[in-house]
Amino acid sequence: MTTGAADSQKLYQQIARAISTAISDGRYGPGDKLPSERELADDFGVSRPTIRDAMIALEFQGLVEARQGSGVYVNASAPVAEDVAELEVGPLELTEARRLFEGEACALSAATVTDEHLAHLDHVVGQMARSFAPDEVERLEQEFHLAIARATGNAAIESGVEDLWTLRQQSPACVAMLRRARANGAGDFVEEHRQIVNALRERDPKAARQAIHVHLAQVIDDLLAVAELDALQQTRQKMADQRRELARRTEI
Repeated sequence: MTTGAADSQKLYQQIARAISTAISDGRYGPGDKLPSERELADDFGVSRPTIRDAMIALEFQGLVEARQGSGVYVNASAPVAEDVAELEVGPLELTEARRLFEGEACALSAATVTDEHLAHLDHVVGQMARSFAPDEVERLEQEFHLAIARATGNAAIESGVEDLWTLRQQSPACVAMLRRARANGAGDFVEEHRQIVNALRERDPKAARQAIHVHLAQVIDDLLAVAELDALQQTRQKMADQRRELARRTEI
């Protein structure tokens, strides 16, 4: 299998589409094991992290199932999605949009927030501090930010913020990247959210907006750090492949 010249789609999306088409065409049947990550990387001429992201997208669509220590298998009963990349959004794009929308929502909330809202936000932050499972942390983070939007008393603002979180959940690669950024990040995730509540408690719109901006700027920094690590890994892999090829050629 090969890919053509890269277009506006990200590489992993192109590969997810190609494998989805192969499943739809019957080249991989229900229960079949897909080629290994290394084999697929060689076939498509891309890095293993790119294949990994494509597998995440396919698994999110229900097309494949990753079995620990065994490999990736085609699901027996999963329908093939019409377009596995249709709803994808990049984590940096999403975080930039959140910074704009949620910053203003938080500023407005500082003028409208009630003691009941603040008590709920304090409770959520307390749960964040005691939670370690990624799925639970992400659920609490979404609850926290939607609660701030709800505190504005503006249904359109609440809907807009909720739509951004829906976009995030519809992009498995985005979820995976944000999860990696949080796990390896340099910031204090819980403290950043605590500072947002403190600014809201002061009923200070400027401080509330700034607190959200500080939190999401840290997310962006963490995402860029992960992207840099991936780029270094790909470069090292490429150099290792070149060394192996040169060693093979010198043995001729």
